[in-house]
This record gives sequence, C-alpha cells and structure tokens, in this order.
Amino acid sequence: MKVGAHVGASGGLTTAFERAQGIGAETIQIFGAPPQTWRRRNIRPDECEAFRAGMAETGIEPVFIHGVYLINLANPELLAKSAEALGGDLRLASAIAAKGVIFHVGSHKGAGFDQTLPQIADALRRVLGETPDDAWVILENSAGMGGSVGSKFNELGAIMEAVGSPRLKVCLDTEHAYAAGYNVAEGEGLEEAMREFEREIGLDQLVAVHANDSKIALGGGVDRHDNIGEGHIGRAGFEVIMAHPAFREVPFLLEVPGFGDAGGPDKPNVDILKEIREKVGL
Repeated sequence: MKVGAHVGASGGLTTAFERAQGIGAETIQIFGAPPQTWRRRNIRPDECEAFRAGMAETGIEPVFIHGVYLINLANPELLAKSAEALGGDLRLASAIAAKGVIFHVGSHKGAGFDQTLPQIADALRRVLGETPDDAWVILENSAGMGGSVGSKFNELGAIMEAVGSPRLKVCLDTEHAYAAGYNVAEGEGLEEAMREFEREIGLDQLVAVHANDSKIALGGGVDRHDNIGEGHIGRAGFEVIMAHPAFREVPFLLEVPGFGDAGGPDKPNVDILKEIREKVGL
C-alpha cells in the first residue's frame, strides 16, 4: 500500500514531484486542467516526456489525474463538454503514463439514476472508443448530495455493467462512502460495505482510495473532507480501513485541507497514514 496525496502542478507538470517529495508522498494525483473551468492548456510532448522521466527518477507512482469538477455525464446540457474534458484528460494520462482519470460522474438533478444511466453509459462508451486504451476511466463514489450519481455501489456497478469495458475502474473515497451511509469507520460496517462492493462492482476493480476524514456525521450526505483523525471517521477508523485486506495493495491518496495554513494535503497527514500502515503491519 503506497501513501500519497493530491498535489499541485502549477508551474509545470514536473513540479508535482517536487511537491510530493516535500510531503513524503509515494503516489500522487494531479489535475490535468484547471478544475473549475472547461479551459485546457496545451501540454507539449517535451513536458510529457519530462514528467515520465520525473516519475522514473523519483519512483513516485502510480500517478492519477483527477477530472475537472464541471464534468456531469448525467446532464444532457453538459454532456458534450463533459465528454470532451474527460477525453482530454485521458489523452494526457496516456501521454504522461498516468494510470487513468478519476472523476465524479455527475448529478441527475432529480431525474433519477435509472433515467440517466443510458446517457451515462453511451457517453462513456464513446469516450473510451476515442481515447488511448492504456488509460483507465475511474469512477469515484459520491457522498449523495444534490442527486449525485454513485453514492451507492450498485449505481457504479450498473454503469460498469452497461458499459462493459475492462478500462472502467473505481476509486473509493472514504469520506464520500461514510457520508453516504457506509460505516467504514468500524469493523462490522466496513466488512458489510466491502461485501457489497464485491457483489456490486468487484474488489478487483478497485484501483485507488481517496483517504479523507469526514466533517460530516455518518449518512450526512455531504461532501466535506477533514484531516485524518480530526473528523468523524477518526484515526481509529483509518486503522480499521487500512488493516482490511481489500486495500492491501491499493494506493491511498489524501485530499484533505491540511493542518497548516498552506492548504491541501500536507506532510503531517501523510505521516499519520504511514504510521497507521506500519501499525497494521503493511
């Protein structure tokens, strides 16, 4: 199990490795484009080559790209731009040897999951058909707010079944799962959640974990991350999570606010996860 974090890449993609080394991250997630806009920067082939070299030199891998927040494959009005953004990140992932793109499927805005599933599946099939086959499309579970798709594992499983591609994988966000009602902070609750995950999705499809504590109580349905040990999951909860065999070889990526003023995942959070990893014997 590698421990890492989402890190910034402003100033050039390779700066992500410098930031990762500064906090002790062993694996990273980056944005391939500004997350709150549709605009993309043209990343030159030499930048991609330098990124690959940086990965080899530092040994910081695997690398994941997080899709822009605007993606919503469940909204007909945003479908074209969403597919274009996802496709752009997948092409970048292939160019820099990232494993794939982790993204939020979007919100059906009250229309209902069953009504929007055909649109979501069709969009994903088209994106998969137009992008390099060495980059995964990684669905992230949601907290359940605002009609968001994927708060329950059966919705993610239904998407994967409808699309039918080996390139479709899943990232489990601990805060989102907890807010959606999965009590991953306790042994019995975690066992029940992972049995459901295996039944609906398959544990072999789990390729990353977003390791986030929760500002929200169990089942609160809101996406609000907290530092490890400061939220409702707590340090003891992460000891339960990291000891579970389902996560033994899955990279853990922090997306927390940080203990200091700099903002974002920091060394203290990384160190806590490493301490827990050692405690549970990994």
